Amino acid sequence: MILLFDIGNSSSMIGLADGEQILGHFKIISKGESDYSLDIDMKSVAAQIVMLAADSGKAISAIEDAAVCSVVPELTLKFCDLAKQYFGIDAWVLDHRSDLGLKVQVDEPSQAGPDRLANAVAVKNLHGSPAIVVDLGTSTNFDVVDLHGDYIGGAIAPGVKTSSAELFRRASRLFPVELEKPDKAIGKNSANAMKSGIFYGSLGLIDHITSLIIAELAHTDIKVIATGGYAELFAPHSKYIQSVDPLLTLKGILMAYERNQ
Repeated sequence: MILLFDIGNSSSMIGLADGEQILGHFKIISKGESDYSLDIDMKSVAAQIVMLAADSGKAISAIEDAAVCSVVPELTLKFCDLAKQYFGIDAWVLDHRSDLGLKVQVDEPSQAGPDRLANAVAVKNLHGSPAIVVDLGTSTNFDVVDLHGDYIGGAIAPGVKTSSAELFRRASRLFPVELEKPDKAIGKNSANAMKSGIFYGSLGLIDHITSLIIAELAHTDIKVIATGGYAELFAPHSKYIQSVDPLLTLKGILMAYERNQ
């Protein structure tokens, strides 16, 4: 079995895989209100991993390796240490130098987020190319794989919660609202007006950027797959998103790990 760590800016997903199958996963908070949670209780995380294995009917001794994909350098070593301390494993870390089964065709490959590379690996292998991954998390990322199956970059926009939190912080008379699709675009009160602006503004951003990427790819059969925490909220209302895979990044990490063994 393989431990999978997808370390994100706001939250991190930890999965357990047996061969090509992801048996289960759970999330933890990566960042508090002001700083990265470098004091994450790793003993508690290890205990959750033990429970995850037990729930899957597996013994902890069956965990043979770990793969780390991290966009938070402050936490990368923490999770490598967790794998070593609690499970006796030297974790493998995904980056642009890994054998990904595709070329990283961007100006500065070292600046390509490992999560974006994992998304590219997964979408290419699971859905074919060309393809676009719309990753709706702390930021809204558009990861693009061209007709040849190579990662060619994409776009990065403020995430849904990130941008709305800044709105609430800067406008003294506004207040946090639940992120959900409103019944109407015209809000009759401040709460509904904000829900409309946040939801339809984010949806408009998603579809407009996707449409521009599709035009630049100039191909008739482009797969558009959504992942990330807000994928389920926006995908049903998008003109372009064809399916949602909440475990796409974990799957890409696992595929990249397997290529590098």
